[in-house]
Amino acid sequence: MSDRSRIITLTTDFGSQDYYVGAMKAVMLGVCPEAKLVDISHDLPPQDIMAGAWILKNSAFLFPSGTIHLAVVDPGVGGERRPVLLRVRDQFFVGPENGLFSLIIEDESYDAVELTNSRYWRDSVSPTFHGRDIFAPVAAHLCNGEPMVAFGEVLTELEKYRWAKPISDDEGIQGWVMHIDRFGNLVSNIPASVIDEHDAKSTFKIYVGNTILKHISDSFSDVQDGEPVALIGSSGMLEIAINKGNAERMLGVEKGAPVSLILQKIVS
Repeated sequence: MSDRSRIITLTTDFGSQDYYVGAMKAVMLGVCPEAKLVDISHDLPPQDIMAGAWILKNSAFLFPSGTIHLAVVDPGVGGERRPVLLRVRDQFFVGPENGLFSLIIEDESYDAVELTNSRYWRDSVSPTFHGRDIFAPVAAHLCNGEPMVAFGEVLTELEKYRWAKPISDDEGIQGWVMHIDRFGNLVSNIPASVIDEHDAKSTFKIYVGNTILKHISDSFSDVQDGEPVALIGSSGMLEIAINKGNAERMLGVEKGAPVSLILQKIVS
């Protein structure tokens, strides 16, 4: 395999306090010493599958072709969920089939196998740490050039979760806070494309919690320090933030809270 295909990324909810991430890296380097290990995030909210799906969607396809993405957010470890390997757009994904790859495969074709060939696992498999004992060695063997079909049985359907789509009509747009980042920015499920579908001669009042915003800004610095701002974030979604502050805390808004854009016609 080429140098580029030696990249293995890691995305987990394990944090940095314990040995879990280090143990997975040790296993992978034992199988594939030439692997280039890249941490995407280990600070996902514990057991938050859709937070992991969001992180993968916004980072995975920025990596070179052939990159292997090892992702573990696995509250059902040891249960009925299946361990899987899939290929999407010449990138590989290894992890539990519990919805973690929902946003990766949402609008994409894919190939997938269930990891049933224990030859590529560690000799002793803990029922509570498949990240170390199944997913890590599989990712490393894949890095060494093993073909997908070697790892198990072909799957034609994978578990998918979906975020609710925003509701858009003549009165405006109704959405929800689907993600809150480390800075407390409130990421909605409203893409810029849905906002752009409305009449250019209209504007919105934006309601979130007890806060009302009168327009969508270009950047955080469009408002004074400590003031709320609505903008299109780097993911292409409408976000509510506080310039140099934390919107989650200062606005008292949690995941799942409504975000409403009420249409206001401009009188000429």
